Amino acid sequence: EVSGDRNLVDFRFPVQYVNRPTAEFRGYCGTVASGIVRVGDTVMVLPSGLQSRVQRIVALDGDRDYAVTPQSVTLCLADELDISRGDMLAHPGNLPFVATDAEAMLIWMRDRPLQVNHAYGIKMGTRMLRATFQRLHYRINPDGLHREPAMKLDLNEIGRVDVSFFHPAIFDEYQRNRNTGSFVVIDLQSNDTLAGGMIIERTRHRGPSQPAAVQTGVRHLSKESSLVTNAERRRLLRQRPLTVWITGLSGSGKSTVARYLERRLIDMGHVAFVLDGDNIRSGLCRDLGFSAQDRKENIRRIAQMARLMNDAGMIVITAFISPYHDDRLTARQCIGEERFLEVYIDTPLDVCEARDPKGLYRKARAGELHDFTGVSAPYEIPEQPDVTVSTIRDEPATVTAHILKRVKEFLD
Repeated sequence: EVSGDRNLVDFRFPVQYVNRPTAEFRGYCGTVASGIVRVGDTVMVLPSGLQSRVQRIVALDGDRDYAVTPQSVTLCLADELDISRGDMLAHPGNLPFVATDAEAMLIWMRDRPLQVNHAYGIKMGTRMLRATFQRLHYRINPDGLHREPAMKLDLNEIGRVDVSFFHPAIFDEYQRNRNTGSFVVIDLQSNDTLAGGMIIERTRHRGPSQPAAVQTGVRHLSKESSLVTNAERRRLLRQRPLTVWITGLSGSGKSTVARYLERRLIDMGHVAFVLDGDNIRSGLCRDLGFSAQDRKENIRRIAQMARLMNDAGMIVITAFISPYHDDRLTARQCIGEERFLEVYIDTPLDVCEARDPKGLYRKARAGELHDFTGVSAPYEIPEQPDVTVSTIRDEPATVTAHILKRVKEFLD
């Protein structure tokens, strides 16, 4: 029976879409990849490890008491957690693997052969990742199914490889769960499908009692406290730490305003530094793309860096599009409400596109750039920014003076 192939034991729910039609409703849409979920069940969000309880299960024909694979439903949780597309819900006592490496069988589908240590895109459920194939163990001869040494995989060849993900992947072994144990390999330049992959039974990243390698590793970490207090740093630098988070469309003038503000603060005797989008992506975040998930990770890293710099007593100025409200809220929570100033550069899309200083809008309209904010990806306007300025009406020096007035209120 084909239906007997369904996994009804391991509940897995990859989040496909976060549905927020009103302020009162927040649901997570997707297809139950395996298992069963019931109203009242405790679920864990991966990879964050946060937990909540299923409050509602909404289907096309109304609310349900339970959902089973392969039904498409919306799950509403009792708590408002930071969950986005690509995350996965599972029962806390039955978790998939969360790891950055695995072993897999690849079925290569293109004339261009597999390149070891070359970066590829990986589509796994609703999650987009980047990965490299570190090692090709062997190729399988389709005639006798025996193993052969190989240096590459050509069209229609099958081989066993080591996969190294740039970020934690969430998966099961294919033999146990086909929906969460398979993936597609994508060319990052052309978006062509290159191969299909299956996580094999033997994985080298886990022990017998460690179903979530990343989370078990976190339990062994402990934060160290400094012998220098925040008050001592303030007296030394004669300032309060602050992050000025500048958000707006590409071409709105974020970087220009950030540089002007840095210059003014330095001239006033403050220790300030700008974290700019292009600079960060050429170093710290060079492994990230521009999908919603990668943008989320980009903002998470920036917020963590800004917090550390604030802990050192510095004033940090960030100049990033940061298009999503939830990501900006996460940054505010990470850095701290008392030292976070959100500045919105309110420049309309048509003006930004007319400026187009880097030619990015032109490339996006031509289809050369994917997931470009304002063209093929959304920008969620800040609902209640601390400061709103416009680079249409005012020159950068005037805009900077307006922001600086609010900064002084924070520093005093």
